[in-house]
Amino acid sequence: MPLSKHPPGTILTRRLAGAAAVLLLSGTAPLAVGAPAGAATPAPTCSNDPSARLSTVPSPESVLGFPLGLGQQRVVTNDEVRTYLGAVDRASDRVITGVMATSGLGQPLPYAVVSSERHVKQGTLRQIADDIRDLRDPRQTKPNKAARTAADQPAIVWVTANVHGGEKSGTDAALKTLYELAAGLSCAVQQRNDNLVTVIVPTQNPDGRDASRRQNEYGFDMNRDWFARTQQETDGKIELMRQYPPQVFIDAHEMGGRQYFFPPNADPIHHEIASEVVDWINQIGEANKAGFGYNGACGGAVTTECYFNYSTYDLFFMGYGDTVPAAGFGAAGMTFEKGSSSSVADRVQQQFHTQWSTLGWAAAHKHEVLTGYYKIWTDALAQGRAGTLEPNEVVQPTNSVQFPVPDVKIRSYFLLPDRQLADVRQLVERLRRMDVEVYEVTKPTKVPTARVFGGRTATNVTVPEGAYWIPMDQPQKHWIQAILGEDPYVPFPYFYDVSSWSNPMLMGVETIYTGDDVRPHSKLVREIDGGKTSAAGAKGSYAYPLDSAAASELTFRLLGQGVPLVRDLDTGVVGFPAKSLTKETEQLARSLGVTLNPRGAAASGTPVDLPDVGLFEGTGISTTSGSHGEARYVLGKRWGLDLRPVTTADINNNTAAFTGRTVLLVPDGSNATGGLTAAGQANLRNWIGQGHTYIGLRNEGTRMARAAGLTSTAEKQKPTGYQVIGSHLRVDVDQDSPVALGRPAEDFEFNNGDPILSPSTTGTNVLSYPSGGTFWANGYTVKGDALKGTAALVDEPTGAGRAVLFAFNPLFRAYNENGLHLVANALLYPTASAPAARTFAPLRADGVDPARAAAAAAPAPENLGGEWRPITIEVAAGDLARTEQVVDDFTDAARASVADSSAYLVIPNPEGLQVDEHPFLADLVRALQDAGIPLRSVVA
Repeated sequence: MPLSKHPPGTILTRRLAGAAAVLLLSGTAPLAVGAPAGAATPAPTCSNDPSARLSTVPSPESVLGFPLGLGQQRVVTNDEVRTYLGAVDRASDRVITGVMATSGLGQPLPYAVVSSERHVKQGTLRQIADDIRDLRDPRQTKPNKAARTAADQPAIVWVTANVHGGEKSGTDAALKTLYELAAGLSCAVQQRNDNLVTVIVPTQNPDGRDASRRQNEYGFDMNRDWFARTQQETDGKIELMRQYPPQVFIDAHEMGGRQYFFPPNADPIHHEIASEVVDWINQIGEANKAGFGYNGACGGAVTTECYFNYSTYDLFFMGYGDTVPAAGFGAAGMTFEKGSSSSVADRVQQQFHTQWSTLGWAAAHKHEVLTGYYKIWTDALAQGRAGTLEPNEVVQPTNSVQFPVPDVKIRSYFLLPDRQLADVRQLVERLRRMDVEVYEVTKPTKVPTARVFGGRTATNVTVPEGAYWIPMDQPQKHWIQAILGEDPYVPFPYFYDVSSWSNPMLMGVETIYTGDDVRPHSKLVREIDGGKTSAAGAKGSYAYPLDSAAASELTFRLLGQGVPLVRDLDTGVVGFPAKSLTKETEQLARSLGVTLNPRGAAASGTPVDLPDVGLFEGTGISTTSGSHGEARYVLGKRWGLDLRPVTTADINNNTAAFTGRTVLLVPDGSNATGGLTAAGQANLRNWIGQGHTYIGLRNEGTRMARAAGLTSTAEKQKPTGYQVIGSHLRVDVDQDSPVALGRPAEDFEFNNGDPILSPSTTGTNVLSYPSGGTFWANGYTVKGDALKGTAALVDEPTGAGRAVLFAFNPLFRAYNENGLHLVANALLYPTASAPAARTFAPLRADGVDPARAAAAAAPAPENLGGEWRPITIEVAAGDLARTEQVVDDFTDAARASVADSSAYLVIPNPEGLQVDEHPFLADLVRALQDAGIPLRSVVA
């Protein structure tokens, strides 16, 4: 992250000495507050004229050819962003710039740091950042030093924009904010620069900006990528945040309509977000109300160019650009949303007003914020020592806590090393890269009372040597609980996104936690473990268990380099010749956390072949978002596979683009047949029968297979009121299946309202939801019993090949690691292990089993939610009629049903749109609230 190398800045008074260097001032006055750190002389004078600026700093109009905000006719391009940042950097001693990351297409993601001239000198800026970071560890920073930092140092504020590429106005406003801070001579500017270091990231998604597309090049919504950091744009940004940790963080977006949202937020708010943070957010909301201008608050006849609060945008899921700054960095993380139907000028100007007002509040309350910032980490330490969790709260005046945080003490988490060790180590690195202290257990330790992930308890559990211990008695207690917690304990059932993201469950690693005060013998983890433990002989080999997503990545990378691999089909262990190990491949294994165990003999087992994968992009598949992009990223970028596009026409016409592949992966989509004709379906069956593999994901992947006569599973009707909102559920694993090789007998899978599949009668039910007392779900799961005994993953043989069908999306956001491992197993399915097709009745003339033919003949389910979910609004049954009256003003497509005491209105969302890109959902929810209709739950 190199910074610009322009000459060190000179102080403001020297600049004022040259009349030609400044615009004419109508008057000057001393700044009353916010003297620079350690100032021994009176603060320099400043102007009462807000338009007074240095003429040496180029205005946007002088560089871009048009103004930003009022009078602006179009948004800036990526090239113009970089050009303007460079121009200001060269001209202003208040600014330094750098590059925090590169995009998927190789574009730089530039940033600027702006403050007073003395603050941005390299040594001083480094000291400021060090002092702010020190506030985050009260074990090392005593109260008197924290008080000096709060008094003497500026706070750090981040202004970011354009994480969704098509939401562009925040970028332009950020450039306008940069200009005002770099050139302004007013007292308002000086107060901000004296009291703040402002980090400006104009665009977080340059590839999406170029394409006017929400997602990045790999189809990822990067405002869901924050805890996992799968995308390089996200990863570079968070590393820069660790360098300059924020106390206030703006994430500027756009939404539908012509209104503006800034916090206070909608419920729910995650319980581990500190009360100081919520208080700052709400105070900043008041400042933004005062500085917004235009038509003020929305309401009554005021419906455009106005602002609203307490609606739509929550603070719950730990993948957002507000929740992660809040829980992970102790910052007032805020989403600002401007309606995209307004003119460019109004969009940019309103974004600027909220950015400027936020900076003004932060500057005026700098001392309070830094004092409270230290208290956040002090309180976290005390809570961690006591094992206490923060309670659930709500902020919307009409809501109440429906689900309190249970009375449970958590003092330690333990990640056990007995299986999926490479993924355990990847989770350790994910924690460490958010400044969590993780220790490796060096001597077995007994835990008197433990909770085992999956709702179980145990006593006198022996934690083995090599386990990883995460004590809660550390400053990052809030973050640890936020991403490791077995359940997020939602206070109020409104869901903008998912309801569970427990990292141990996503990774499928064995985890326990305890309220006991245990202190095992251990050592601090300082680097990832992996690579060879010792050298194998020249005629020997190296072996590793292929039981994790990380080991899967290593396997495909080795195959891509031509390394000959074999796999033991009983244990899942992969071996390769010792002479094939290079320095680079060992480093790769180490970086992935995979231990290479030396063996004196040559490796033995079934050869592992590099699959030739076709990626379906036919009817119903979006190639710019969701499942298709996840496949391109995981299989293509991370695993290095050369994915070949396969279209509907390729299958229908049996072209070489289809028949030349050994694997066909059909991602999730919106069409039940993929557009295949009867001839195309026959081509698909014949191709599989020759020994090839079809892998189908979620809706389209399973439905296309069913329509082609490849499975006997049927899709079951979901009961009224059924909700599985991105939850984890326990599954039973058929360990005899090669698809499950290396998985435990019980595992967890992520379900986001996925199709409910009856068990296969013609294949192997690799993953099944338990039918008995071991059934378990976390998150927000209502009427989940409908899943009992159903299939989550089936392996359907046809001839010498098979169709491997996932009811869920195993590639979801590339952070469902146990799902990634299952996909790897399906890709590497050994031909010799293909089970014989089960036939219980004579095949039809077309060769299709009667049970499969019956499944294919059933009507295809309606596409209600695309790759996401339909919209479901729950109200009291007695409120159904007036709810329908409100909903009818927005859509005539809603389906109403009643169960127990609740009424449900389901609104189709066939394109799988998120709330902030949906044309009317946010307005509908506010209309229901304005009508005084109590909402029992909203799922969108």
